[in-house]
Amino acid sequence: MNMTTHPQSNEPAKSTATDTRRAWMAVLAKAPTDALVRAWGAMSGKPAYRHLRRPETGLVMVRGRAGGTGQRFNLGEMTVSRCAVALENGIVGHGYVAGRDHRKAELAAIFDALLQDSDRRAEVEALVTRPLSEAQAARKAERRRKAAATRVEFLTMVRDR
Repeated sequence: MNMTTHPQSNEPAKSTATDTRRAWMAVLAKAPTDALVRAWGAMSGKPAYRHLRRPETGLVMVRGRAGGTGQRFNLGEMTVSRCAVALENGIVGHGYVAGRDHRKAELAAIFDALLQDSDRRAEVEALVTRPLSEAQAARKAERRRKAAATRVEFLTMVRDR
């Protein structure tokens, strides 16, 4: 999870429920579909749910910043799928994923709802989000390791004249 700072001071802000939810939604959105399908298959006592918004695909505008901190600019459009479900106990979950994968959006929404349910959160974290997060971190570390192996450092020597 990203650590943020309070805007008026440089003190770290306390993690909120919103930050926690943002973190698990990011893990679900980045997860491979087959991993979510396997996790759903391994769940005991699958909850009943209904669609509030069936999976659908649309476009969102992606924005960037020059140099990461400069002026914002529109980079282009990106395909995104979304879904909203309600569990039988009334908890609502949302799933937003890159691409056109409706099943992934639906599973992300179901897991989002289950993670909001205090009775099911520990099971879903252990079965779904923790392993996915660890796998994503391992892949990121491997990419960094490979990139570091190709790094070239240049030195400039100044001569006296």
